[in-house]
Order: sequence, then structure tokens, then C-alpha cells
Amino acid sequence: MSIEVDPTILLKPEDSDYNSSGYDTSTASLTSSVNQYLFENGRRYHAYYGTDKYLQPTDETEQDRLDLHHEILRLAFGETTHEAPLKEPHHILDIGTGTGIWAIDMADQYPMAEVIGTDLSPIQPSWVPANCRFEVDDAMAVWTYQSDFFDLVHSRNISSGVTNWNHLISEMMRCTKPGGYVELGEADIDIYCDDGSMKSDNPLKVYIGHLRSALSAMQRTSPTTTFLENLLKEAGFEDIKTVQAKEPIGPWAKDPRMKKIGAMSLLHSETVYESYGMAAFTRVLGMGEEEARNICNGAVKATKNKNYHVYGVHYRVCGRKPVGKN
Repeated sequence: MSIEVDPTILLKPEDSDYNSSGYDTSTASLTSSVNQYLFENGRRYHAYYGTDKYLQPTDETEQDRLDLHHEILRLAFGETTHEAPLKEPHHILDIGTGTGIWAIDMADQYPMAEVIGTDLSPIQPSWVPANCRFEVDDAMAVWTYQSDFFDLVHSRNISSGVTNWNHLISEMMRCTKPGGYVELGEADIDIYCDDGSMKSDNPLKVYIGHLRSALSAMQRTSPTTTFLENLLKEAGFEDIKTVQAKEPIGPWAKDPRMKKIGAMSLLHSETVYESYGMAAFTRVLGMGEEEARNICNGAVKATKNKNYHVYGVHYRVCGRKPVGKN
């Protein structure tokens, strides 16, 4: 179903900024060894497991972005944190936990469960619920967790760092208890428009094209729902379910909930394009810093144009490990 555009956004098409429609889009208005890091392009990046493991920054600006996007996704998916039908889980694992905000929310939601979050970088808070803890680990290595243990193994937005999906899903299957669930949350690495307001030369399309080229050069799969569903199916999971959600970029939607998501996404856009683009464009595609930054800044500027009614698509794919499968 298409997202209906707010009629007020269509007024004054000669003006491209949201301010002409009554929206203020300034940032102010919207607003040990494992600690080894690489500093470049004015940002801090992961280095301990290798600088090619993860190309997004790990600094405070990125942590704020991750926390904001968690709230955007929670709202986009109807105020839910997961799709797997959990009842009284006892063990939950979050792979690529980032700031740990999903794991913390799950620990609050399921106080009977032990929730473990793992990540390449120790950027998680120390003040967390008693039933939540974090570990520094590489999901591309052999997992140390016991087999048939977790009620839910979860990951979200980790595709740019996955070098071997078969290994990841195999370890998820092994460590999930029979009858337990695996859930994969990812985003379509593309941008969409239903009303023709985005042309092929739109800076957002240009940005996405370069990002897909960089990921392809690194042999990092841009996951689709079909790709993830097939991974779970081939690994032996049952009752595979996919749920999709749209994320309008900018408060152009008529629906109040979608408008709120769009407003939050506009703030998120202030840093997300630099986050995903700078290292990928300079290290992988060989661009100079100025060229890479111009592409990122062009995408940011395009998100603030109220005449572009664009959105991204996110999805959750979950499957159940068969009872009796060890």
C-alpha cells in the first residue's frame, strides 16, 4: 500500500524545504586492547578485529544515531521489539548489539530471561538491568555458546559486516534450543518512491548506488527478504515469517504515525549517510574525502526537500528451530 502524501506538503512546490510547510528541520530542533580504534575523516572506527570488519563509526555520534534508529524501528513495527512469538524465554542472544539498546529493552520486557548482547566493540553502557550483560565477540568466528540453549537468537542491521551468512545461520541454528527462534532484522539497501517525485539522478539514489557498489566490492551481500528466508529454510528452520515496515524520510506522510516516523528519520539522516558512506567510499571505492563527503552531504540535503516523497523498507524474518532437531 502506498504512503499518502500530506496535502500541506504539496503546497508551494516552488519551495523545496520543509520550513515552507511549517516544519523546522534543523538539527537543533530535531537534536584496554579491545578499545583500539582507527580515527579518520573526523570519526572513530573499530580496529581491534580488523579495520575491514565493520565500516561504520563507533563514536558517540554513531551511538546516538543507533539509539535513535532503534526508536524509529520500534515505532515503524507497531511499538514492538521482535516478531518471534515468545512466552517466557529464559535465554536471549543479540548478535551485533551495538549500543545494547535492543538487549536492554528485551531484558526489561522479559525479566525472567538472561539477555546477552555481543559486539565487536565495547560501546555498551555499564548501567543495565541485572538480567542483561554484554560481551565483546566476533560473530564470524566459531561461537563459544553451548548448543540448544537460547530461546531467541536475534540480529539487526549487521549485513554490512557479515562475510559468511552460511556460518552465521549455522551457528544460530546450533545455539538455538529446539522450538526456539532466530530473528533477522535488516533494511533493503535501496530507496523507494510511489508518486514519481524521485528521479534517477536524485542524490539519494546516487548515494545508494555507490553504497551498493562498495558492498559488492567487499563481497558483502545486500540482503533481501527472499535471501534471508532461503537462508533460514535451507538451514532447516520452520514457520518462517516475514514482516515489513516502511520508513518515510521526512515528515511528508499524511498518516500521523508515519509523519512522526518521517520526522525522526529526518534527524537520523543528519548522520546515517556519513556513517555508512565515508569509510565505504574512501577505503573501498578509492574516493577522496571531499568527493565522498559531497555524496553524503548531497543525500542529506535531498532528505530535506519536501518535494521528494521517499522511504526505506525494513523487515524482520524469523523462523523456528524444529522440536527434536539437535
